[in-house]
Amino acid sequence: MNISNINVRVDNEVKIAAELIFKKLGINMTSAINMFLRQTINDNGLPFQPNLNDSNLNQETLDAIEEGRKIARDLNVKGYTSIEELRKSLEV
Repeated sequence: MNISNINVRVDNEVKIAAELIFKKLGINMTSAINMFLRQTINDNGLPFQPNLNDSNLNQETLDAIEEGRKIARDLNVKGYTSIEELRKSLEV
């Protein structure tokens, strides 16, 4: 097995907090990072969904997100299975 080193700069408080969690899990930082990298490969992407913290969004954006969620849940709202179908509906 070929081994590579990775040097990462992180805030010291973040490192300490993470190490405490890893210790409780019975793993060290190296194992945790290897797990993260392997899961990234397995998922062919990040092993979690990045998102914006709602507290950083203004009220107009939050209202638009909620409206979109309501529309997505509403069975009475017409949906489209292709871009062609959507385009046809717009040609009124």
